[in-house]
Amino acid sequence: MSKNVYVTPSGKKLVTVIPGDGVGPEIVSCVQRLIAAVGAPIEWEECQAGARVFKQGIPSGVLSSTIESIRKTCVVLKGPLETPVGYGEKSANVTLRKLFETYGNIRPAREMPGVPTLYSGRGINLVIVRENIEDLYAGIEYMQTPDVAQGIKLISSMGCEKIARLAFEFARSEGRKSVHCATKSNIMKLTEGTLKSMFEQVAKEYPDIEASHIIVDNCAHQLVKKPEQFSVIVTTNMNGDILSDLTSGLIGGLGFAPSANIGNKVAIFEAVHGSAPKYAGKNVINPTALILSGVMMLRHLEEFEAAESIENALHVTLDSGVRTRDVAGDVGAVSTTQFTDAIISNLGNSLPQWSLPVRKPLHLPETHLDPEPPTDRRVVGVDIFVESRLNPEALGTSIAKLTSEAPFSLQLISNRGTKVYPAMGAMTDCVDQYRCRFLFKKSTRGLTDAEIDAQIFDLVQQVATDHKWAHLEKLQEFNGKQGFTKDQGEN
Repeated sequence: MSKNVYVTPSGKKLVTVIPGDGVGPEIVSCVQRLIAAVGAPIEWEECQAGARVFKQGIPSGVLSSTIESIRKTCVVLKGPLETPVGYGEKSANVTLRKLFETYGNIRPAREMPGVPTLYSGRGINLVIVRENIEDLYAGIEYMQTPDVAQGIKLISSMGCEKIARLAFEFARSEGRKSVHCATKSNIMKLTEGTLKSMFEQVAKEYPDIEASHIIVDNCAHQLVKKPEQFSVIVTTNMNGDILSDLTSGLIGGLGFAPSANIGNKVAIFEAVHGSAPKYAGKNVINPTALILSGVMMLRHLEEFEAAESIENALHVTLDSGVRTRDVAGDVGAVSTTQFTDAIISNLGNSLPQWSLPVRKPLHLPETHLDPEPPTDRRVVGVDIFVESRLNPEALGTSIAKLTSEAPFSLQLISNRGTKVYPAMGAMTDCVDQYRCRFLFKKSTRGLTDAEIDAQIFDLVQQVATDHKWAHLEKLQEFNGKQGFTKDQGEN
């Protein structure tokens, strides 16, 4: 049993349950009924988050009592939450994931019996393991100029190591034999490239599992063309968000897409779909996604027999033709509660052709590939982002003149990542944000950080004489390796 599980005096495992918004309470009730019917020793502590909390004027959408409950139980079953228009700024879903460092999002996609799709009979059985904290989803954005927005893509070695290890450990726990790492490292060599590099380092510690790298757009192509070739795919946050929705489409839609948000202390289990308010209270929603999320929760709690019993009964129910309206349509569909009743009646039954693998407890890995601090680092220049409506030649001539006496040389000016000054014949439509790259004329070795910063600030003041600046980035080298990329057209 996970060391973070809270056991009540009666010997039951305490779980924080958040009914959620819209159809949330209906599908959460289904899962609770199934877990009670199978006899799993679970006790619930009900808490609130989402719309009703936002409407109380709490900007995070999460009550302090809910946070305290999760800190105690370390396990959450959660219905979908919404952020109603006019209330709050951040998603309560994202807030919960970040508050408890649930760094890994696990999204299985397995063909379901009795659910017809274009891929029926292909044996799809794969899992997306998505980094859940970093990347563009850190939500750090700025309007640098009136016309140009900037989003910061943050990727850390620690975050990449954690998600890579989780992918391999999850593969081991389910007896899976391969892990693909999907990145866009051919273009984003520093950010996406960090995951590729860390994946390849971590893979050496898992010789029993085949490790492969794949470019993410090819991965999407291959998922549509031949999805059965994949078992586990690990990827960055935004790539994972997109690919996991794609894979749910292969097996029948979001109604069959469970997920687990895994951290080293807290785990949050939820359906992927939204709160579907137009169906709330109508008893028509498909609860399968949250039921399978509950199955994942039971495995996390090492209640393997109960988890297998519910999943087998679900398969028998679907195979018998008992389906909700999203699969059956308006004719012959059963209600949410009728679907749950049918699963309960099928507990103890199974389909031999849909046998489940023998699962082992998931080992939550600790990171230990601490990057060595560089033995040699130096600042070699600075990028100054400026706002200007001038054409590149006029801007370059002006800035070169303003900074002619500075200890820097103006190497180039780019617009949207393409070098536009000195002119190289590019046919580039320019916007009002330019990046001006300056390199020190002489080595900065022997200068203190304060002395280097003073020279950079002097340079900014010189540029600011005639131009608005918005952003600075130091150009650094670590152990002789450039810590920055070149522009398109830069040699």
